[in-house]
Amino acid sequence: MLPKKYRLIKDKDFARVARYGQKAYSRELNLKWIKNNQSCSRFGIIVSLKVDKKAVIRNKIKRRLRAILREKISFLVPGWDVIVITKDRIKELDYSQLQNMFLEILNKNNLIIC
Repeated sequence: MLPKKYRLIKDKDFARVARYGQKAYSRELNLKWIKNNQSCSRFGIIVSLKVDKKAVIRNKIKRRLRAILREKISFLVPGWDVIVITKDRIKELDYSQLQNMFLEILNKNNLIIC
């Protein structure tokens, strides 16, 4: 599990990022982020029922994204709140494809140091 200080938990934090955050899109996921004035970046992952009706699949996607973040936690640029919103095409990716795509979109938007 991702350590608590790296997680977005409160509804008001999600709402603030969703409403005022910058956006980036790919075929498999959307990314929204906003400055948080803290010493670390925090992430929230949203996998809706539109991705898959089965909770097992939705939880698998969330676990994979959290694992990628946990591996790259030392490379994250501090001071951002980020929401990852998945799309239904994400379930077609295996772990390595998901990792490459996710890190690419983070790198493209200067949220990770590579």
